Formats: sequence, C-alpha cells, structure tokens
Amino acid sequence: MFEKVLLAVDGSEHAFHAARTAADLARTVNAKEFRILVAYDLIPPYLGEPNMQIAIDARMEEAKAIMQKAIDVVGNVPCEIHTEFIEGSPAEAIIDVATTRKSDVIVIGSRGHGTLVGLLLGSTSQKVVAHAPCPVLIVR
Repeated sequence: MFEKVLLAVDGSEHAFHAARTAADLARTVNAKEFRILVAYDLIPPYLGEPNMQIAIDARMEEAKAIMQKAIDVVGNVPCEIHTEFIEGSPAEAIIDVATTRKSDVIVIGSRGHGTLVGLLLGSTSQKVVAHAPCPVLIVR
C-alpha cells in the first residue's frame, strides 16, 4: 500500500519525530522506496555578492546537517534511502516531489520551528494536506 514513502524534514523536533514514525511505517509495510526531502526558502537576490554566496553556502551546510540527522534518526529501513534538497516554497516542493516521484504517502511534522525557519510550519502541513497527490501523515 505505501511502497514509496516521502519524509519531509526541517530540523525541528516535530520533523525528527515524523522521521521516526516514517521509518517505523517503512519497516512495517516493507517499503520499496524511502525518500527524505529538505526544502528551504529562496535566498533573496538583493543580497548581492559576496553576501548572497555566503548565505547560499550557509543554507546548504545547514540543510546537509538536517539531512544527516534525519538519516541517523531513520536508521535501517528495508530499502535504499534517497535524499533531495530543494530551494523554494516548502509546501510546493513537498507536493512537487510527491507528484514527480509518485509517492504513496507523505510524512511530515505537524509544525516546525527548526533551524530552517519557515519549513513545515502549521500552514505548510495544511497546504500539503490540501494539495497532495497522496495520503499525508502528519506527526505531532
């Protein structure tokens, strides 16, 4: 039923609780694909150089650290873990990845106030539920 699991994380405790739940789900249903997504807002172009490049580098390092922690929290699942980083509106990114990758379920935290501020806030999870191409599991 849920062969393709998409987990969206933002670095918040809600997101890492969702990661544990998504991993349990993947193990229970013997998932064939497990994908972790870190999406983050665009960096405003008015920063100019070199500030913009510094901000891009810092944002990417932060996203990589969040991804690594999510991978650690997920642990062993019955399939390979795929990872994606997307710059843009978090809700739109989650929906786009779920649609493109033909995910069977999206797992997200109910809200987030992690290090990537703005990702997976209550409004993001609401937008995902409203527009997702598949069932959404919101973890509190």
